[in-house]
Amino acid sequence: MEPQVTSKEIFEPSEHQHIRYNPLRDEWILVSAHRMKRPWKGQVEKPTEVNIARHDPTNPLCPGATRANGEVNSEYESTYVFDNDFPSLQPDAPDPGYRRCELLEAQFRPGIAIIILCKVMCFHPHSDITLPLMSIPEIRAVIDKWAELMVELGSKYQWVQIFENKGAMMGCSNPHPHCQVWASTFLPNEPRLADQTQRDHYNSHRVPMLLEYAKLESQKKERIVVENEDWLVVVPYWAMWPFQTLLLPRRHILRLQDLSDKERDSLASIMKRLLTKYDNLFEVSFPYSMGWHGAPTGQSILDDNSHWQLHAHYYPPLLRSATIRKFMVGYELLAQAQRDLTAEQAAERLRNLPEVHYKLKQNQQEK
Repeated sequence: MEPQVTSKEIFEPSEHQHIRYNPLRDEWILVSAHRMKRPWKGQVEKPTEVNIARHDPTNPLCPGATRANGEVNSEYESTYVFDNDFPSLQPDAPDPGYRRCELLEAQFRPGIAIIILCKVMCFHPHSDITLPLMSIPEIRAVIDKWAELMVELGSKYQWVQIFENKGAMMGCSNPHPHCQVWASTFLPNEPRLADQTQRDHYNSHRVPMLLEYAKLESQKKERIVVENEDWLVVVPYWAMWPFQTLLLPRRHILRLQDLSDKERDSLASIMKRLLTKYDNLFEVSFPYSMGWHGAPTGQSILDDNSHWQLHAHYYPPLLRSATIRKFMVGYELLAQAQRDLTAEQAAERLRNLPEVHYKLKQNQQEK
């Protein structure tokens, strides 16, 4: 017999624990916003490095620098793409051999070649510039290159994953504005799950899940951080990380290359606004991992992908300050993900921040 819980209190999301459903991952998130009141004497991260040289000839991502394999970068002035010199995924790795065993299997499917390509894409020639400090035309150039790579790599690979790890806290090994692009002939775990949940929703409701969700958030206005005519950014109802956001187009779009010129311009604008707010939250170059998810490519382009909606995830780790992060340990690892403030609280804090970068304000004050 289940225990009966009775209370005369009125439920307040910011005071009382509850669980929220994540339809993209078919899982539940525990929300315990009252935990923000507890004192913190745990680990404190080192302050983010601020004095970064604009150009360092020993930095392998800088224009004209020589990389570890002896290749010399061009004197690029905008975006620059090259093959990753130390890829996590090797295109010429030997086949482990197919073993038919339920608990010991080393290959996805027999007879299917697993081909993977890893590239690095620099956003800007200056090492001390991040996306929120770039101009809108410079960010638009990044978006155009993303779309170009989606077309080029998507013609051969089933999945093209564009992602940016920003900041040492998120594993970035080089202080230069850049992202990575991994392309594979198979559908990795996260997009495979998102493909299934979006397909199930579309089959039941005949509308893409995230298109419907964007319209719902536009009406409620509770979790919107920034928005414009073509895009909106929300702290999703089911967010797991403290200041996690979801970037959504307002119309049905399958892939980055399907964006119109106007939508690319407005995407550059809303990215700059969001990332400026992130930096302004704790007045630090805000660390995060971000990535784009869209309909599969390769031979899957010929399939009906009506259930997909293009979107980008931002996963920042910071919780209380520039030096105190959220840890996913204990209960989160062994039972269920848990967050320490509601999505509505996080969205309100981000929404109310200025859209002028704190570094630009400091420069104006010094002048």
